Amino acid sequence: MARRVNHIKIQHNMKIYENEETKMPVTIVIADDHPLTRSGLAEWIRKNENFTLTCEVGDGPSAWNAIRELRPDIALLDIQMPGESGISVAQKIKDDGLPTRVIILTSFNAQPYVMASLRAGASGFVLKTTAVRELEVAIKQVMSGGFYLDSRVAGTLSDRGTMPEPLSAREREVLLVTTKGFSIKEIASMLCITERTVQAHLTSVYAKFGCRGKSEALLVALKYGIITVDELLEGTSLDSGN
Repeated sequence: MARRVNHIKIQHNMKIYENEETKMPVTIVIADDHPLTRSGLAEWIRKNENFTLTCEVGDGPSAWNAIRELRPDIALLDIQMPGESGISVAQKIKDDGLPTRVIILTSFNAQPYVMASLRAGASGFVLKTTAVRELEVAIKQVMSGGFYLDSRVAGTLSDRGTMPEPLSAREREVLLVTTKGFSIKEIASMLCITERTVQAHLTSVYAKFGCRGKSEALLVALKYGIITVDELLEGTSLDSGN
């Protein structure tokens, strides 16, 4: 039976399967704030002889506590959860040198988030619309020490070895607000500038980064730390600077 400890459901007496490569059970923690998604993943893992479900949680802090205590082989982390993002949890795992390998499992458009996930130490990035067979492949590949990117997002990564030309404070601000879904007209109103000026800032950003649109520009910004994960996931707070 499972027991609950501080909102963490611990699974006991689960079947142990020895992976051919590691010769150890592939233990998995699930962290997702959507009960249906979490329960569906948990049921799939229970039925799969290759894996053992160690724990399932619904928020970021519980995910971090479970991973720190249980040291699973794999953590399947949603990006946006109450209390703390999955990317933030991945960063903690990396900073603490824990052996747990992270696979980000999300419904978000991958382009704005994949580089942030990899920078935080994730070994895999999979969309929730992925078939469970592909998720199984991802887990096995990550367990073997490799990286796994959903085939629909792998093409968004490019080999950029040179730091892009710096953005002005206003260009950076416009790019960040654009990624949060505001229209050109709304951004102009928020920043007290004209719509033409907003578009000019975006055009300049794209030219400096050598990209064609906001999603690719955000990947570059995340890759080089020009925009942080916390800024991306948090609400918008703007001043009226020039």
